[in-house]
Amino acid sequence: MNDERHDRARQGGDGFVLRAVQGMAAFSREEWGKLGGASRTESGTAYNPFVSHDFLAALEESGCAVARTGWQAMHLRLEGADGALLGAAPCYLKSHSQGEYVFDHGWADAFERAGGSYYPKLQVSVPFTPATGPRLLARRDASGPAARAALAQGLKALTGRLGASSAHVTFAADDDIAALGEAGFLHRTDTQFHFRNEGYGSYDDFLATLSSRKRKALKRERREALAAGIEIDWLTGSDLTEAVWDAFFAFYMDTGGRKWGRPYLNRRFFSLVGERMADDIVLVMARRGGRHIAGAINFIGSDTLYGRNWGCIEDHPFLHFEVCYHQAIDFAIARGLKTVEAGAQGEHKLARGYRPVTTRSAHHIAHPALRDAVADYLSRERREVEMVGQYLDAHAPFRKG
Repeated sequence: MNDERHDRARQGGDGFVLRAVQGMAAFSREEWGKLGGASRTESGTAYNPFVSHDFLAALEESGCAVARTGWQAMHLRLEGADGALLGAAPCYLKSHSQGEYVFDHGWADAFERAGGSYYPKLQVSVPFTPATGPRLLARRDASGPAARAALAQGLKALTGRLGASSAHVTFAADDDIAALGEAGFLHRTDTQFHFRNEGYGSYDDFLATLSSRKRKALKRERREALAAGIEIDWLTGSDLTEAVWDAFFAFYMDTGGRKWGRPYLNRRFFSLVGERMADDIVLVMARRGGRHIAGAINFIGSDTLYGRNWGCIEDHPFLHFEVCYHQAIDFAIARGLKTVEAGAQGEHKLARGYRPVTTRSAHHIAHPALRDAVADYLSRERREVEMVGQYLDAHAPFRKG
């Protein structure tokens, strides 16, 4: 299944054509924009900027998600008999497990020790982006369930055709999880922390829902974060000049180099998304003494603000919390957005009003023995994730009753 070969899948008597293509260039921006969730212009589904053609193409064109970095594009196209695009899945053939945020290193190690080859594997995700969204994308005027079912089966067929050990669909939407479960994929859960805007008119309205002790602590934290004469700018649209991206990239590289050793995104990527998605981006930038010293990039969906990368060149107490979490809440309230997703992990977000939320992924394991071992592990892991989530929710800072 590649550019020259294709498989046919049938659902209810209707013929589909499935093709694997090696890059977003195989899709026009217009046809991709008709897929549910991939464009602001398509009504009826929540827009997710990370599955837009602009974002995925920028990752490839910048050289961030390409074969050289271990992310060989192998996207699925689901077509009708007339060649029209009915669905798609952003898919990558991978030689490692970096940049995914759903960790399977233990599975890989165990399989390798047993004499198997875990890599290459198939990864259905948005590279370097732990944000939930559609992964089996269906055109709005097509049959969504049938398209997702065909894509799920296509992923299994592509795994076999490529000789991959497995296929992993991470941070998937509920409709995708249902279709993948029907196709026999294993279900995995994890926890993130999201802010829910309950129709607040201001940050003070949100604070009023917290216990008195937590309310006072957050007020003090925000004051101290800005105590060194720091001011905050929200930069979006035409504010996103190349000079601004230069400053932000310096922050990103400093933090990324210290924390991960090798930042995933390069300078050209930020120029590309700044050029094509300026109205979908807000940079929260901290300024002191006439220059920016820290910043966080956020992407704006139809009802969600997605916090992504942060960095700084000066260390100040609580500045990270102010720029990444408190300002994101301020922006969501000002824009009437329902949710803030502040990235992976981070129980420290709980004290700042972000609640535990379950995230989901699905996994097809080709080798029967490895599949059985992973299925047993996931059964136990799901129970633990559920119990921890209940415990964390019970200890959220909100007033009881």
